[in-house]
Amino acid sequence: MTTARDTVLGRVRDALALAPARPVTVPRDYRTGRTLPDAERLDLLTDRLVDYKARVHRCTADRTAEVIAQVLRERGARRIGVPAGLDAGWLAAWDGEVQRDSADIPAPTLGELDGVVTASAVSCAETGTIFLDGSEGQGRRALSLVPDLHVCVVDLSTVEVGVPEAVARLVPERPTTLISGPSATSDIELERVEGVHGPRTLVVVIRTDV
Repeated sequence: MTTARDTVLGRVRDALALAPARPVTVPRDYRTGRTLPDAERLDLLTDRLVDYKARVHRCTADRTAEVIAQVLRERGARRIGVPAGLDAGWLAAWDGEVQRDSADIPAPTLGELDGVVTASAVSCAETGTIFLDGSEGQGRRALSLVPDLHVCVVDLSTVEVGVPEAVARLVPERPTTLISGPSATSDIELERVEGVHGPRTLVVVIRTDV
């Protein structure tokens, strides 16, 4: 009796037999090098983030701690998690409990936190996508996915116009998480459900002098 597995593997073998004898060159001539003035990149990223139902706050670098504390209070947070390498100055105005993350903390227990605050690696204005690469200020992937609230700090200097420009700034060997708004999915009746595969609420604090 032929199983579905045998059928699939047989088709793979047939396809490989028909494959060209020499490697095929895949064109990689992506459009790159696009730039926009700071104000336009800021507006474009903000527009895309809001369209994805993220909350956006703009501030100068010296108001980062003030804005983060304000966001956490408005969300009723009392206990938050942060990556081990997050800038301590960003929490200077926060008077709640802070849990510095580590690999020893089981991922499921992160759901007991009221939220998490992280930095970011790079962002794409055109798609409203934020990239996290697991650096010290961003932490492990579970930290930004398990808690129901994610407050993510983005420096305007790390915002690129398009995807090729953003990807070019990443280190390929680092684990990358792409965030485009809060977690959302739809059931068979196309009813939107949030918070299934990640945070229900995404708040982005964009640091800029524009």
